[in-house]
Amino acid sequence: MEEFRISRQGTKQIDVFRTGKLLCIGRNYAKHAAELGNKVPSSPMVFLKPSSSIIRSGGTVRIPEMSNDVHHEVELVCAIGKKGSNISASEALSFVAGYAVGLDMTARDIQQKAKEKGHPWSVAKGFDTFAPLGDFVAAEEILDPQNLPICLRVNGEIRQEGNTSDMIFSVAQLITYCSTIFTLMPGDLLFTGTPDGVGPVKSGETMIATIEGLSELAVNVE
Repeated sequence: MEEFRISRQGTKQIDVFRTGKLLCIGRNYAKHAAELGNKVPSSPMVFLKPSSSIIRSGGTVRIPEMSNDVHHEVELVCAIGKKGSNISASEALSFVAGYAVGLDMTARDIQQKAKEKGHPWSVAKGFDTFAPLGDFVAAEEILDPQNLPICLRVNGEIRQEGNTSDMIFSVAQLITYCSTIFTLMPGDLLFTGTPDGVGPVKSGETMIATIEGLSELAVNVE
């Protein structure tokens, strides 16, 4: 995906961003860390996905031949709207241009092998179609990104259900932390972690991800 747009309610303004780096946060909900037998991190755990992994609502997640265990992970995604580094927590949310619901698809079997060898997760996380992304809502339309119900249904069955208030590190804290490592640029996307309930998907299933106040994301699996 080369670009995305954010429309501002009540105006004709549409901001267009060229998609930048995808910064993803692991183990940012305590119950999710526990369900995978992982310790809660003392600082944000950051990994990257390629922008080529993005698909939009109505697209199809393709299960790669080398994996037999692809999992869904529903997440709040923040779009960065302006350049910044070493951003303070008090200013962090002013760098967000918009919010969307997204999915961090994970080849869990490949990830587990990488963990055992102490290798990066890039292959397990970075396949084409492994970052489904909904339409963005302008940041000013979301009163509190830390109080949003989040849900994922697979074939109509609720698989994940939580609230962004359960994040270990808030959106502001994540932006602050990431900006001490990477210069954040307009068009960068921050995937903020997933609540518990992750699990496998199979060919022929449909996933519908929702976060209150944001556009629904619906994708098929093949």
